[in-house]
Amino acid sequence: MTSDREALRSLRFIHRVVFLSILLTFAGATAAFAQDPRDQLPPVSPQVTQDSEAVTDSHSQAPVLQHRNRRYQLHSADVLSLEFPFTPEFNQAVTVQPDGYITLRGVENMHVQGETVPEVTSALRMAYSKILRDPVINVALKDFEKPFFIVGGEVGHPGKFELREDTTASEAVAIAGGFRDSAKHSEVLLFHRVPGGWARVRKLNVKKMLKEGNLDEDAYLQAGDFLYVPKSTMSRFTRFIPTSSLGLYANPGVLR
Repeated sequence: MTSDREALRSLRFIHRVVFLSILLTFAGATAAFAQDPRDQLPPVSPQVTQDSEAVTDSHSQAPVLQHRNRRYQLHSADVLSLEFPFTPEFNQAVTVQPDGYITLRGVENMHVQGETVPEVTSALRMAYSKILRDPVINVALKDFEKPFFIVGGEVGHPGKFELREDTTASEAVAIAGGFRDSAKHSEVLLFHRVPGGWARVRKLNVKKMLKEGNLDEDAYLQAGDFLYVPKSTMSRFTRFIPTSSLGLYANPGVLR
C-alpha cells in the first residue's frame, strides 16, 4: 500500500515537472513572437534614384539623398547684366569667357561657369562687400546658350539644331534630313550628356516604329542630347563590290 502511494506521488511530481517545462517553453515562444517583427529584418539602406545623388554626412557617414539642381547652369559666352540700384556706377554687363571667368569692375575676376544665377548673385554680394557696405545687386541673364541637340551618322544633314519645343528622336532624324540609304534604322542610339562625358540612354528601333505606325516607344530629346545613326552592315561592304558587279546582280538578264 505504501509503495503504491509513493509511486503515485512520483508520478504526480513528474507530471508537474513536465507541465512546468511546457509552460516555460510556451511563454518563451510567446515573448519572442510578441517582439516587433521589424527588429528581425536587416536594415534597409536608402535607394538613390535617377533624380537624386547620395552624399555622405560627415558625422554619421550615412548616405543622405540630395536632389540635383535643375536650374540653368552658366556656360561660356553667356551674358549677365549686373545692376547696383544704390551704386549705379558699378552697373555692368559681363560675358562668361571661354575659361569660365567674368571680368568685374572694382573686384577680382570670378569663375562662374557651371553656377546658377542665384549662386553667382550670392558670390557677387560677398565679393563686393569688401568695397561696398551691404551691396544690393540684381543679376539678370541677358543672353545664354540656346537649348540644342546633335544628330550624327547616316542622316541627310548631320549637325547641331536648336531644341525649340518637344522633339522626339524620329522627328530629330527628319529635321536632320532623314535617313540615308546606308542607315541602320533599327539601332539608332540616343546619348545624354552627363558630367565628365556621355551616357547611352536608349537604343531605338525607328524602323519598327515607322513600319508599325506606332511611336509610343519614341523618346523625347533633352537639351544637349546626341542622336547617332550607325551604318547598316550591308553598306559597310558595298564599297568593296565593283559597281559593274552590282549592275549584274540587279539585272541578271544581261548575262543571257
